[in-house]
Amino acid sequence: MPDTPEHRRLSEDAARTQNWKRWGPYLSERQWSTVREDYSATGECWDYFPHDHARSRAYRWGEDGLLGITDRECRLCFGLALWNGRDPILKERLFGLTGPEGNHGEDAKECWWYLDSTPTHSWLKGLYKYPQAEFPYQSLIDGNRARGRQASELELEDLGVFDGGYWDVTVEYAKASPDDLCIRLTIANRGPAEAELHLLPTLWFRNTWSWGARHEATLVKPRLTLESAGTVAASHPTLGDLHLAVEADAPCSGPEWLFTENETNHERLSGGTNRSPWTKDAFHRRVVDGETAAVNPAGVGTKAAAWFRLRVAAGASTEVRLRLRSQKAEGKSFGPAFAKVMTQRAQEADGFYAAVFPSAMPAAERAVARQAYAGVLWSKQFYHYVVEDWLDGDPGQPAPPAARQQGRNADWRHLFNRDVISMPDKWEYPWYAAWDLAFHCIPLARVDPHFAKDQLLLFLREWYMHPNGQIPAYEFALGDVNPPVHAWAAWRVYRITATQDEHGRTVSGDLDFLERIFQKLLLNFTWWVNRKDVGGKHLFAGGF
Repeated sequence: MPDTPEHRRLSEDAARTQNWKRWGPYLSERQWSTVREDYSATGECWDYFPHDHARSRAYRWGEDGLLGITDRECRLCFGLALWNGRDPILKERLFGLTGPEGNHGEDAKECWWYLDSTPTHSWLKGLYKYPQAEFPYQSLIDGNRARGRQASELELEDLGVFDGGYWDVTVEYAKASPDDLCIRLTIANRGPAEAELHLLPTLWFRNTWSWGARHEATLVKPRLTLESAGTVAASHPTLGDLHLAVEADAPCSGPEWLFTENETNHERLSGGTNRSPWTKDAFHRRVVDGETAAVNPAGVGTKAAAWFRLRVAAGASTEVRLRLRSQKAEGKSFGPAFAKVMTQRAQEADGFYAAVFPSAMPAAERAVARQAYAGVLWSKQFYHYVVEDWLDGDPGQPAPPAARQQGRNADWRHLFNRDVISMPDKWEYPWYAAWDLAFHCIPLARVDPHFAKDQLLLFLREWYMHPNGQIPAYEFALGDVNPPVHAWAAWRVYRITATQDEHGRTVSGDLDFLERIFQKLLLNFTWWVNRKDVGGKHLFAGGF
C-alpha cells in the first residue's frame, strides 16, 4: 500500500485505532416516498409520503438533506437549506418526480455534482446550482405528466430558470481529526445583478424518541442548545457532546439562530394535535412565511439553523465557515488553523489519487476517474430497515394495517439493516440493490479494500441473508432475484487487492477474506441450484 496520509488514515480506521469514517456523506438525499417510510394499507409508497410532506413529517428510519453529512449511525445530521426569496418552500432537500409522476419513472429534477472525496471522507467537495428565479415545482410535475414514455423528459434547464442567473453553492468538508470537521460554504452569484440568498446551514438529530422502538441506540431525547452568537452545543447520550461554530465573511451580519424540534406537524398534515408547538417545518414557516412564532425563542431543540441573509454582487462570491467538533477539541475554531486544514486535506486528496492512478494515465482520464470515485464514495448511505418492526409497528405508534403481515417483505422478518451501505444513487435509488453493490465493490477495492470486502461480507451475515440462502435484493421486494454476481465480485476483489508477480499470478492475498465469504457463498449457491436452476444446467433464471 502506498504511504500517503490518506492511506495511513485508511489503515488506522481498518485497525480501529482511529475512527476516521465515523462522519461521512451518509445522509440520504431522499427519505420520503421510500418503502421503509410507507405504512399505508396499499403499499403505494409514492403516495403515502410525498415530497410535500417531507418538510413537516418526521422520518422513522432515516433522514435526508442537501449535500449533507452524518455519523455512521445517523444520529446527528448536517445539511444546507436555501431560499431565493421567490420559492414557495424552503429548499432543505432535493426535489424530483415520483414513479407515477415521471414519464420515465422516478427522476430527480435538480442540478448537483459530487466533485471530490477521499475514502475516509477526510476531504469532500460538492456543488449545487440553485436558480435565482422561482423553482418550477409544479411545472416539472405537469410537464412530465403530459409527456408519454416515447418523449424525452422535461428537465429543470428546459424551463429556462437558470437564464436570469443562479447560485453556485459549493460545500467542502475537511477533517482535522476524526471528530473535528471543518466546513466551508462558498456562495457565488452567477447572475447579472446583485442578489440576495437566504442560507441556513442546519444541524439536527434524527428522531429516535417518538416511536418507542426497541432497536435504537437510545430513547433519551438529545438536545441542541445555543451557547453564544456563534456556537451551538449538541448533546447526545451515545454520540457525546459536540459544538458547531460558525463565522462568515464581512460585511455579513448574523447569523440569527433558529431552533425547533424534529417532530411531525400533525396539524398541517392531518388536522391533528401537535406534541410540541415547535415542529419540523418551523424554519420554512419562519423564513418563507414570516411566522416568527414558529421557532423556539428559548434557543433549544433538536433542530437548529444559522440563518444568513447574503447579498452578493454579480460575479462575486462569499464564504461561510463552520466547524463541528467534539468537546475535547482544543484551539480556535477558525483563522489560519482552519484554512490550513482545508488546504492540507485537498492536497492530500491529490496525493492519494496520484498514488492510486497509473502514472501513464492521461490527465483528462484522471479527472474523469477521480470524479467518478467522488460519485461512488459520496453515494454511501446510512440505511436503516428492521422488517419485523416495520411489519408489526412500533409501541408508540398505531399498528400498521393487518394486510401488511401477508404483503411486501413479510417473509423477511429476520432482516435487520442499520449500516452504511454503497447505494446505486442517493435520490433515485436511495436503497441498496445487491447486484449493484457487488459491482460497486470492484472499483472500491482499488481505493478502499477494507470497505469493499466488508460490504460483500455484510450481505452474507445472518441478519441480511435469508435462512434459505438468498441474498436480499432491494426494499421493494427483498425476495426478488438479482443476477448471481456476488461470488464473482468476491473473487475480483480478492484478485484486485492481492499482490501479483509479473505474470499475473497471485503471490499473496487475503485468504482470510476468501475463507470467511466462501462458506456463506456455498449456502447462496445451494439456494440458486434448488430454487432457480430449472434445467439443472447451472444456468440460473428469474429476476428483473
